[in-house]
Amino acid sequence: MVALDSILVIIIGFMIGSFLNVCIYRIPRGESIVYPPSHCVACDGKIKWYDLIPIFSYILLRGRCRYCGEKISIRYPIIEFITGILFFITYLEYGPSIEFMKYVVLIAILIVVGMIDLNTTDVYFSTSIIGIVFGIIFILLSAYYNNDFKQYIFGALFGGAVLTAIAFFTKAMGLGDVEICFYLGLFLGIKLTVISICFSFIFGSIISILLILLKKKGRKDYIAFGPFIALASIFTVFFGNKIIMWYFQNLMY
Repeated sequence: MVALDSILVIIIGFMIGSFLNVCIYRIPRGESIVYPPSHCVACDGKIKWYDLIPIFSYILLRGRCRYCGEKISIRYPIIEFITGILFFITYLEYGPSIEFMKYVVLIAILIVVGMIDLNTTDVYFSTSIIGIVFGIIFILLSAYYNNDFKQYIFGALFGGAVLTAIAFFTKAMGLGDVEICFYLGLFLGIKLTVISICFSFIFGSIISILLILLKKKGRKDYIAFGPFIALASIFTVFFGNKIIMWYFQNLMY
């Protein structure tokens, strides 16, 4: 039976997912994520509060605007659902802790960055600066609680340096990818950052090959790398420490 606190985490995740949808839509268009209030992009009708209930409003409205009948993208409830589930899994993994708060913030940022990059092939500095600021905040909290905060600084330097080198020598990545990996280090630390970057390339290679085989992309087509970084980093949040333990237990002796 799911405990009350877990249900609350899921509901909060759904609500934050709704806000992330706003960010994903408005940031590439240079619009404020606060004003104006949520409205239909087709008829500009202001959306009432009871039509903003995550997931359920979409179901009740049958995926269409109440005013003009314009179809609402299925992406919106999917993002809300995924955010709620990821928050729930993070809570199960870390409990009510600073780590939980840190990782749900990171996951929220990565969902926005990954989706925007997927849609536009651009990474916006306005999202990167948010990641950097929150990363620094959690480093300061680590220092306050006498944790080893230096590993996070090393993680940021490593992540930024590796992607900078790859971007410089291959010309296959942009500075936006460098920004993402820099603040990833602030959240994850040096060990988990290494794992995250490694799995970024693994996931990127597998998915890119599948897209080419399915003829969704050509060999020379540009494929955004940000979504792979986001996917690998979320994977690392849940499995990174387990991979490290497995490595030291099975391969170091």
